[in-house]
Amino acid sequence: MRIRETTPADRAALMAVHEAAFGQPDEARLTAALLDDPTAAPTLSLLAEEEGDAVGHVLFTAARIEGAPTLRAALLAPLAVAPDAQGRGVGSALVRAGLERLQEAGVDLVCVLGDPAYYGRFGFRRALPEGPRPPQPIPDSYEEGWRVLRLSERAAAVDGRLLCADAIDDPVFWAE
Repeated sequence: MRIRETTPADRAALMAVHEAAFGQPDEARLTAALLDDPTAAPTLSLLAEEEGDAVGHVLFTAARIEGAPTLRAALLAPLAVAPDAQGRGVGSALVRAGLERLQEAGVDLVCVLGDPAYYGRFGFRRALPEGPRPPQPIPDSYEEGWRVLRLSERAAAVDGRLLCADAIDDPVFWAE
C-alpha cells in the first residue's frame, strides 16, 4: 500500500472511494466541498493506493480555536476506505500518516467526531467537558465521540470552541 498526498487528478477516485465506503454520495459531496473551500486551507488530503487503485482517503482541514489565535488546529473529516479494502489497516495507516505529517508541520491539535474506540487507538481522547468544544452543538449521545489529540504541549489547556471550515460548519453535520 502506498500513501501519498492527493492531486487534482485524483478527484474522481476520491469521490468513488467515499461513495463506495458510505453507500451514498453525501460524504463525497462534503469532501468535494471541503477541497474547494478556501476556509479549509491548508488541507492535508491523503490517498491510499494498492496496485494503482485508490482504496482509501482521509482529509484534514485547517481549524482554529476560539480565544487561542496562535494555536494551529485541524479537523479530521472525512475518512473513507473502499469496502473491499476494509479491515486491512488502510484507514489506520491513513490516520497515522496524516497525524505524523500534521505534527511535523507544527499543528498543535486535531479534533474528530467519530467512534471513540477507533480513534482512541491513535491517542484521541474525549474532548468534553474540558474542551475544545465542537463547532456546533452536538446531541448528548455524540459527546463521547467528540475527540481531541493534542500534538504539542501548547495545546494542553485548550478549552475554546473549534472554528472550522465553512463547508462543514453547518448544524446538519453535527446533529443526529
